[in-house]
Amino acid sequence: MDPIERLSALFEKFPGIGPRQAQRFVQYLLRSSPTLRRELMDGLRDLGSSVHQCPLCMRFSSGSKGLCAICNDTHREPVLAVVASDADLMALERSHTYRGRYFVLGGLISLASEKTNGLRLRELLASLSKREGLREIILAFPANPEGDATATRVREELATAGIPVTKLGRGLSTGSELEYADPDTLKSALDNRK
Repeated sequence: MDPIERLSALFEKFPGIGPRQAQRFVQYLLRSSPTLRRELMDGLRDLGSSVHQCPLCMRFSSGSKGLCAICNDTHREPVLAVVASDADLMALERSHTYRGRYFVLGGLISLASEKTNGLRLRELLASLSKREGLREIILAFPANPEGDATATRVREELATAGIPVTKLGRGLSTGSELEYADPDTLKSALDNRK
C-alpha cells in the first residue's frame, strides 16, 4: 500500500476523523519539516514506552511505574469522582474546582447492547478498600442517555459500599461531553450534585 494512503487510513481510525481530514493531516505532514515529523515519531515512541496506567485510579500517566501524581497527592479531599475517560478527568482538573481523587471507568454503557464490556466495575469496587476515609463518591458522567445508564449501573454496584453516592447536577446540558465543558459549568455541576 502506498505510504500516503496507509497513513491516511491510520488517521481515519482516530475518533471523529473522516477520510478528508485524514488526508489533510498527511498533506500537512508532507509539507512539514523533517524535525516536526521526527518529533512526532519520538512522541509516539515515548507514548508506548513511558506511559502507564495508574493501578489505583486507572488513568494514563507518565513517569515512574506505580501510583500517579494525583493518587500520591496527600492533600486531596477524601472524595472520589468516577469518570468515563482520562479526558473527563482532565476536564475536572482544569476546572480547578474539584480537589478530590478519581477513578477512570474506561467508557460508558452502550445503550445499543447494554453491555459493560471494558468497564472497570470490579476494579472500582476493589479500589474502594485501598481508599481510607472516603466521604463521598461522585458519578461524573456526561449528561446523556449513556451517561445516565452508566450512572445507574455504577450506583447499583456501589450500593453495599456504605459510602454516599451522588452525581453531577445538571449544570451540564443534556448531550454535552464533560471534556468540552468550561470551568464555570463544571463548577456549577459539582456544586449542584445530588
